[in-house]
Amino acid sequence: SCRHAPGPRCLMALLRLIGAGWVLVRADALLPRETEGLLPAPLVALGKVLRLLAGPQARRGRPGERMAKALEGLGPVAIKLGQLLSTRADILGVDFADDLSRLKDQLQPFDTKLATAVIQAGIDQPISELFVEFGPAVAAASIAQAHRAVLADGRVVAVKVLRPDIEQAVAKDVAVLTLAADLAHRLVPLSRRLAPRDLASTVSRSLILELDLRLEAAGADELGEVMAKDGWMSAPKVVWEGVGKRFLTLTWADGQPLSSALSLEQPGLDRPALANSLMRGFLAQALDHGVFHADLHEGNLFVGPPSAIVAVDYGIMGRIGPDERRYLAEILWGFLRRDYRRVAEVHFEAGYVPAIHSVDAFAQALRAVGQPIFGRSAKDVSMGRLLGQLFEITALFDMHLRPELVLLQKTMVTVEGVARRIDPDHDIWAAAEPVVRRWIARELSPTEKVKSLFNDAVGALQSLARLAEAERKTQPAPAEPAPTGISPFWLALSFSAAVTFVAILVIKFLNG
Repeated sequence: SCRHAPGPRCLMALLRLIGAGWVLVRADALLPRETEGLLPAPLVALGKVLRLLAGPQARRGRPGERMAKALEGLGPVAIKLGQLLSTRADILGVDFADDLSRLKDQLQPFDTKLATAVIQAGIDQPISELFVEFGPAVAAASIAQAHRAVLADGRVVAVKVLRPDIEQAVAKDVAVLTLAADLAHRLVPLSRRLAPRDLASTVSRSLILELDLRLEAAGADELGEVMAKDGWMSAPKVVWEGVGKRFLTLTWADGQPLSSALSLEQPGLDRPALANSLMRGFLAQALDHGVFHADLHEGNLFVGPPSAIVAVDYGIMGRIGPDERRYLAEILWGFLRRDYRRVAEVHFEAGYVPAIHSVDAFAQALRAVGQPIFGRSAKDVSMGRLLGQLFEITALFDMHLRPELVLLQKTMVTVEGVARRIDPDHDIWAAAEPVVRRWIARELSPTEKVKSLFNDAVGALQSLARLAEAERKTQPAPAEPAPTGISPFWLALSFSAAVTFVAILVIKFLNG
């Protein structure tokens, strides 16, 4: 089963996987007793057997406490899973989610002297010339920790430093994750619909990219420009002279960390507007620009009145292409209008549902899921039940996980969960409507369709012109002067110019 880690490395990964399973069993976090009412009888029986094997420690503490402690000891990948779970209080319960919340930014920090040594090794000047103050860690997560510092020019900044030996820890986690995905694919046929190998590959790649903070600095800079165009969210400024592979310096984020219990009690805070800003900021990034912050849990968000949001930690960036953006927008727009037939058609056009199935039958299934949740507040909708219905329907229609959309789907789940915690009455559809409507009006208007046809035509004609010119150059020189006339090259270019002129006239007419 070790396709990518043969020999001793495979054995080590297998031993770590077994060890991780035993850690979860000892914490009663694999099949916790608190979930017995939700599990089928065979799994309930298996859970009881595992608890007998684990001994009395499996009965100590709340389930979230046990899970958090187990995941913290298992490394970066497990901690990130806990961060995702902590955003879904609506599914797992408030107490469970709160117990997992410390995995976001409250892990054990490493020594400040180690952090300053890392920075000193990566800059061409004494660290005292860059920072006149450098404080202890103010937040610590799975990959890195953050320090408050002051630059020589007086600016207050946050300095992020990677944990010592984190590269080796991530490499071990990636090997275990790869092995687990391979075993799931081979031994659990039902899991293949979730493409475990592709999922593991996507997660592993994003983790590896997180280990170069120069890339994170570039992501923060890029998304800062994107966010400034709408104002629903913002990013700190990058201090480039304080950036290296293992450290990153950003201007200090205003507001309170959303992971703090006091953050939502700030005077003047508009919680409904804050939840809407979060949802709209994420959707605008994905739809309008094809790039988005892919780790928007509470530990990476700072909020201030009335509805200001500053996002930090740009280690995981998601990107989707023009086709995926159109599919996403049309699916959301179809749900907003309750046009389940169009939503179904888009799923077939995108290849999300195999063509062997019926569009009408799929539209009927979507209606069964969508209709009960419209017009109801978030607190009145069981997200656990909804996800269960969606999973059943996707199984009926042979829908598979799309690797290129893993980060998008994961971030949508996170954002929706955080928005619910900010505002229990949050309406995801009302929040999404202005962003989706704007995209539809801009990208699918008659004018844009003409522009698209024009661009396709010009591209095709330019290709023809290049082929004609290449053919002319490869032909031997004629013995006699060539007859006068228009060459295929100039004919293609002339036709392209004519198409351009007609398209401009049509666009001007459509724009009035």
